[in-house]
Amino acid sequence: MEMREIGKSGIRANALALGCWAIGGGEWWGTNDDEMSVKTILRGLDLGIHWIDTARVYGFGHSEEVIGQALKQTDRSRVILSTKCGLQWYDHGGEVHFTKEGNTVSRDLSPKAIRRDLELSLKALGTDYIDVYYTHWQCKTYGKVPVAETMGELLRMKEEGKIRAIGASNVDLKVLKDYVAAGELDVIQEKLSILDRKAETDLLPFCEANGITLQTYSPIEQGLLAGKAPDDYVPGKGEVREGKTWWKQENIRTANEMLAGWKDLTDKYRCSLANLCIKWNSMVSPKINVLCGARKLSQIEDTAKSMDIPMSKEDYLRMRRDADRAIGKQV
Repeated sequence: MEMREIGKSGIRANALALGCWAIGGGEWWGTNDDEMSVKTILRGLDLGIHWIDTARVYGFGHSEEVIGQALKQTDRSRVILSTKCGLQWYDHGGEVHFTKEGNTVSRDLSPKAIRRDLELSLKALGTDYIDVYYTHWQCKTYGKVPVAETMGELLRMKEEGKIRAIGASNVDLKVLKDYVAAGELDVIQEKLSILDRKAETDLLPFCEANGITLQTYSPIEQGLLAGKAPDDYVPGKGEVREGKTWWKQENIRTANEMLAGWKDLTDKYRCSLANLCIKWNSMVSPKINVLCGARKLSQIEDTAKSMDIPMSKEDYLRMRRDADRAIGKQV
């Protein structure tokens, strides 16, 4: 699997990473088999997927706990571990972000809040350092907590050896520039799929110009691009797909029509539709790392095949054109 450096950190990772939001379960993702989740993580390591990503808020700490169980069964040095701070439900500080499972979650990137998050994450994960530490969601009110204050605390954590690289998730270009001005930012995390390419317009060019990795999430639109959703599928109340644009029935039909047109590509490369879309994502830029979720052995084993596809530039451009037509039909 292709190796790419994470920003300027000196840390090298495979171009494909394992996202562990779903492993947290709860109302977002439903009940999980934690033992299977652990097996999935360990199988991913064996297949070369060494970057494991989570967040303090995923499953309200449960995702980190499950990863911690997996880490006990392997050599910590095999793993590039990232988690995120700044979404807290412990007190009423910050700005309210959402309410879930009886918890009111607030965005709080104050030095006190992110320090508390770090210590809780280290305990849950059973490790004494985090390889990549992200701020999860930025302040709703610009400047409520100045980026320089947040970055100052992150740099102190780095000096202490508790984190190795600094990242920011869900940023706009203005805030991204603030992070770069304030300190050493190596990676950002933002959505990018063949059906949602907004990050290409501003974030990606800035990252490429400044040596920053863009770790992309939702490359298969939370399962839609796997091609298994029926045209009449309706997400359940409270599920993560509820209210998402591409999960409207009209848009599911449009996506399925596009995917049906790629049968010759799946036959040519002997791969799944998900493999095609993940590989496509990785070809957008050499500064991209693709984040894919999995909580079953079959999922991680299929996902791992994606980077081995010898996709031609011609097929890459054809997929982009087909997706452009689908985006034009979106309602």
